Amino acid sequence: MKKFILKILTAGEGGVGKTTLLHRYVEGKFSAETRMTIGVEFFLKEVNVNSYHCTLQLWDFGGQQRFRFLLESYVLGAKGALLLFDLTRPMTLEKLEDWVTLCRRGDPDLPILFLGTKNDLAEDIMVTDDYAAEFQEAFNFFDYLLINIITFPAPIKHYYYQLSIIYLL
Repeated sequence: MKKFILKILTAGEGGVGKTTLLHRYVEGKFSAETRMTIGVEFFLKEVNVNSYHCTLQLWDFGGQQRFRFLLESYVLGAKGALLLFDLTRPMTLEKLEDWVTLCRRGDPDLPILFLGTKNDLAEDIMVTDDYAAEFQEAFNFFDYLLINIITFPAPIKHYYYQLSIIYLL
């Protein structure tokens, strides 16, 4: 069986749920007790795609501005990215262009999945689908999904699978 390593970035402002999402995907359980990511951390997830064994390197970028200068050197070699924002905090979209520029520094065509988090807080949502769709179009994102990290939607798993297929073909 052939083996591959795929580097996938996870980016967005602080507090949008990047670390929680990765814990949910890699460990299979939700944890509300995550700490602020300082700089960058990464997770590993083993998956089988057709007759290939893939190790997903899931890079978790700290969202605070003071760590941003550290991240530039970590984007090279990425095969895809998840870009998260908080549906209940529109200000998490203010630096979106900076995040896109950072993620696509090594590859201007890097496929980015745009994720609106905290969809379970329906009464607190302040970002409309139409408004988010404007960003999807402007930055040519691969797709846009609303997610609830507690229940972890299947489309995230499917995205990782699709990235693996794209890379392996």
